[in-house]
Amino acid sequence: MLFMSRTRAVDVGLLILRLGVGGLLLFHGWGKVADLLAGQTSFADPLGIGALPTKILAAFAEFVCAGLVVLGVKVRWAALPPLATMLVATFIVHATDGMEKQELPLLFAFGYAALAVAGGGRYGLERLWQNS
Repeated sequence: MLFMSRTRAVDVGLLILRLGVGGLLLFHGWGKVADLLAGQTSFADPLGIGALPTKILAAFAEFVCAGLVVLGVKVRWAALPPLATMLVATFIVHATDGMEKQELPLLFAFGYAALAVAGGGRYGLERLWQNS
């Protein structure tokens, strides 16, 4: 693996990034999906659109979009909602909480920003579908 071509190394790196940030946020987002399915609608409303719509948007970004990132489907587009969600968490929800609360969403934001710019690489379902 250390001696693979630069192109293959970039694709493997993007796969690792997709599986890491996508899988972890998917796991994190499942809690919001489970809450919604159980009828629990309380949530922060940092954008002023209501707790339920905010929770639905966060669950969509953190579960559905993260799942698409893991699978390698429309990665550039799928990375945008989680990126936006993590920026809201960092700079609005936890704006006054300090770095101990901002660090995790900021780390996620950097990962999703990289995927939004670079795409998901060669190793994903979208590439398989294109080559079929």
